[in-house]
Amino acid sequence: MNGPDAASYLNRMVSNEVEGLDVGASCEALLLTPKARVIATMVVWRRGADAFLLLTEPSAGERVARELLRSRFAAKCEIALEEHASLVVLGATELATGRHTVPTLDYGVPAVELVDAEPPDEALLVEEPELERLRILARTPRLGRELDDRVMPAEAGLEERAISFTKGCYPGQEPVARLHYRGHPNRGLRVLALDGDELPAYDTELSLGGKVVGRVTSAAPDPEHGVVALAYVRREVPDDATLELADRAARQLRL
Repeated sequence: MNGPDAASYLNRMVSNEVEGLDVGASCEALLLTPKARVIATMVVWRRGADAFLLLTEPSAGERVARELLRSRFAAKCEIALEEHASLVVLGATELATGRHTVPTLDYGVPAVELVDAEPPDEALLVEEPELERLRILARTPRLGRELDDRVMPAEAGLEERAISFTKGCYPGQEPVARLHYRGHPNRGLRVLALDGDELPAYDTELSLGGKVVGRVTSAAPDPEHGVVALAYVRREVPDDATLELADRAARQLRL
């Protein structure tokens, strides 16, 4: 996104304060529907005074561009899809690569995302299942797994990371603020350890005392626990209760 109105327009469209970012700085933000369902998670990088790059899941790029173009009206800015390569370097907080590095909280350990850059010579390859395991243990939601049109940001634990409650209006701001100030989410993301080594199917139901109290959204093998999973669990369920997933026990982990 480029142009003299890029900063002010983007600030009106996403959930976090981006107009005040310094050049080179970045922050997490959400693009929401008017009912506060998540269209996309993103990292907003201000790469120039009037230029922003929105880093999001490849599957969400076209919809993000379409939503921003549809609401642009008279704002003086250009919006276009760009394709970039990125990789995550674990155990780092900054890298002298000559290219942009974005801090990421997704994996529960110090990490940065490199955009259009080669990894350091000393970097070791981490396979996708290990990244997925770390993401689950860090309770980080992912678009298409934990985030869809059934979920509000507070349920996914995204308020502190990607929402400003002091900025001006944006699509979805009213229901987000109403839930934050006047209520609480009826469910939230929890990390589970499952007996056995079989990965459960997406949306498999969780029960307690014969009553359905949640659903599994992601799972990965874990050397200590067998299988770890992310699940939406109802608020009233004690965090020390052992849940049931078919004929398997699902212990809640306090991380």
